[in-house]
Amino acid sequence: MEQQAIQSIVNEVVSRLKGISVNPLSIPMAVSARHCHLSESDLEALFGEGYELTKKADLSQPGQFAANETITIVGPRGSLEKVRILGPARNMTQVEVSQTDSVKLGLKPPLRESGGIKGSAPITLVGPKGSLYKKEGLIIAQAHIHMTPEDADHFTVENGEYVKVEVDGERPIILGKVLIRISPRYKLEMHVDTDEANAGFITGKTMGRLIKYEEASL
Repeated sequence: MEQQAIQSIVNEVVSRLKGISVNPLSIPMAVSARHCHLSESDLEALFGEGYELTKKADLSQPGQFAANETITIVGPRGSLEKVRILGPARNMTQVEVSQTDSVKLGLKPPLRESGGIKGSAPITLVGPKGSLYKKEGLIIAQAHIHMTPEDADHFTVENGEYVKVEVDGERPIILGKVLIRISPRYKLEMHVDTDEANAGFITGKTMGRLIKYEEASL
């Protein structure tokens, strides 16, 4: 018997002895709180010429980090303070909030894939050195799963495909229209916002089960 097959059997036996169920379609989940991505020019407008973000903590996706810096975002009805900036700087500015956040702001951001800001909601950004009004850039992020091409082969999914994810636990929930995003730069992980997390008692230790849509329902 090949060593890889032997190791697989050993891992499964150990998991069962520990009371852990083995599910080949399990997806680790992460809760994405409100945050923003800034372009270099907007970062300088808010924090000063030549300013560079400083790292607070690495994020799960390779090369990305939560910065020490935060800003305030302002809408016609209210504001949200200490909105975390994620680095590094991007080629465009994007602010991601939950539906609950949008009610407090008095705005109606669309549900979009990250990067899809065309025609999205306007937002005012306030930093220690200045403020900016953006005609577009505020969105509610579509629930999505980051995965490598190897992960995609394992789950038999394609980039841009939508799936369902079932979450067991104290408050079971099935999340639909979850977007698959594939890149060799990614690490396997599903991202949900705080509203979705609260609905299903989802934490950073939660695992979801990927369910493909039936062909007839597409």
